[in-house]
Amino acid sequence: MPDLLIELFSEEIPARMQARAAEDLKKRVTDGLVAAGLTYAHASSFSTPRRLTLALEGMLAESPTVREERKGPKVGAPEKAIEGFLRGAGLTMDQLEERRTPKGAVYFALIEKPGRPAAEIVAEVLEDTIRNFPWPKSMRWGAGALRWVRPLHSILCIMSDEAGTTVVPMDVDGITSGDTTEGHRFMGAGRFAVTGFEDYAAKLKRDHVILSSSERAEAIWADAQNMAFAQGLEVVDDKGLLAEVAGLVEWPVTLMGDIADDFLNLPPEVLQTSMKEHQKFFSVKNPRTGRIEKFITVANRETKDNGATILAGNQKVLFARLSDAKFFWENDVRTAKAGASEWVEKLTNVTFHNKLGSQAERIDRIGALAREIAPFVGADADLAEKAARWAKADLSSEMVYEFPELQGLMGRYYAEFAGHPTEVAAAATEHYSPLGPSDDVPTAPVSVAVALADKLDLLTGFWAIDEKPTGSKDPFALRRAALGVIRLILQNNISMRLLNVFTMHAENGSSFEQKSNDLLSFFHDRLKVFLRDQGIRHDVIDACIAMDGNDDIALLVNRAKALQAFLSTEDGENLLQGFKRANNILSQAEEKDGVEYSYGADLKYAEDDSEKALFAALDKFEAPIAEAIRGEDFAAAMTGLAGLRAPIDAFFEAVQVNSDNDVVRRNRLNLLARIRKLCASVADLTKVEG
Repeated sequence: MPDLLIELFSEEIPARMQARAAEDLKKRVTDGLVAAGLTYAHASSFSTPRRLTLALEGMLAESPTVREERKGPKVGAPEKAIEGFLRGAGLTMDQLEERRTPKGAVYFALIEKPGRPAAEIVAEVLEDTIRNFPWPKSMRWGAGALRWVRPLHSILCIMSDEAGTTVVPMDVDGITSGDTTEGHRFMGAGRFAVTGFEDYAAKLKRDHVILSSSERAEAIWADAQNMAFAQGLEVVDDKGLLAEVAGLVEWPVTLMGDIADDFLNLPPEVLQTSMKEHQKFFSVKNPRTGRIEKFITVANRETKDNGATILAGNQKVLFARLSDAKFFWENDVRTAKAGASEWVEKLTNVTFHNKLGSQAERIDRIGALAREIAPFVGADADLAEKAARWAKADLSSEMVYEFPELQGLMGRYYAEFAGHPTEVAAAATEHYSPLGPSDDVPTAPVSVAVALADKLDLLTGFWAIDEKPTGSKDPFALRRAALGVIRLILQNNISMRLLNVFTMHAENGSSFEQKSNDLLSFFHDRLKVFLRDQGIRHDVIDACIAMDGNDDIALLVNRAKALQAFLSTEDGENLLQGFKRANNILSQAEEKDGVEYSYGADLKYAEDDSEKALFAALDKFEAPIAEAIRGEDFAAAMTGLAGLRAPIDAFFEAVQVNSDNDVVRRNRLNLLARIRKLCASVADLTKVEG
């Protein structure tokens, strides 16, 4: 069984496209081969800046012969029907077989498709893959019609087995396949032939090309850490930058350079961002001071001066970049010390959304909302509003204009120069959080108030103008905002009625009341996803959402957790069955009799001891359960329900509810109504499965 090696050699492929392109090559080629009948044992794909590689092991030498039997029309069918069947099968009349079936004589065709050599199939599949490759962006070059991400220079396509190596012949727009490739652009020795994957990988490494992107990344990181450690420093971890840099070089040479003293007092985040965005440098910090003091750059070649010239050039460019950053920083600090009023004024001319006004108008709404939310989170209302009005001031700063990813962070630094309290400075950074499911949740009261106001204003605003998420489209990240509100509420245990918060916008001139229930349903959908990830059953969540107060997220979740814990016990399972039995009997009787049984049962009509015991149990537990629910102690309420399990079981074992005595029957139905009412005060158990 031969192995297959494919390499598509081109000009430099953008780093961000390499990993996806390698996977696309693997998927498209292997899918095409399997569809044609060529299976294989193992497939691996690789990428470097100048090549995509696919290696297959244990591929079939040819596709298997396929025999297919097709049932045709009846004997004596119209001539056109038979002709159509013959065309589809590719046979002649004398090749058909006549068979008797329960429905009469029928024509059958036995079609045999002989196997094809693997080389023939590989050539077809690879050419189709190259011509239809899903690059995000592609180009044409020269006079040809072929499109590729960068000009494609050569195609290596060989099959190898014990007998030797053969080239799979093919031609794509004048590019003929062969068994040769070349190594490093600067340090390579020219083109060379290969006989298989192991030979290919070994010769590439000898010619200064590391084929595996993960191996290049590991080499970069190990060298960078060793260099930093030798000087008592640490490399700032950045997996995204590491993956990108590994896609920029075929032979990584790690170098460490100095940052000029002029820039060492800039905020570390400014240095890190500037070096990463503009130069693809890793930051190296002093663990004792937290300052960024050096940088790591990765060259794509070895030099006689051990990288001194490369470092000098990089340091020269870096000096210019950091001079700009220092200029922005100093200007911003002067503005902040003057009160930053010009930043706030500039936001009046920045449109947030054409239907929702400017950023300044949004800040006014967030400030008012933060003041209203402050009491619920234990924050000072004046301080919360002040923090909300400062939180987005840095959007007008020169530093954030240059590096938008520093918004909030720069607001924290500038708040200190503007003389704001530490709570206001912290809120500038923290009010954007949480940005994702693994992001930290703010806990400082002022930060929580501003974070909630920011996200709730976003949601209510876009709901008011009917800009809701649809399907997979969520351009304003409203799902993320809703999940952020949920996490803020739950982690800080905030009891707050969301409908009341929505109404605050209605009182400020919006016609939002009619849309508030729809937005609440959106929150419930996000909450279901969030709780399912924590192991809470969907039917348990639905049972709690159906209760009053379902706009208090903390209350709802506490109820759901208590209910799930209760239902996981034997008492809970049996009580659920008892409730469902009582509810079914009661619902059928109410439908049959046309009345509602909710007028209270009378002990004097009880005949059986189990019936009297159930009366006693309900009298005993009704008040404590009601008190526990009022106190939002759902665990205690579930404990009370557990006390009803045995009396309910005994009642159903000993008593026939639909007695021949109408008075006794009605009394027992009213007793079941007490069970239903008491259970329904905890959760809507009709929605619970089981």
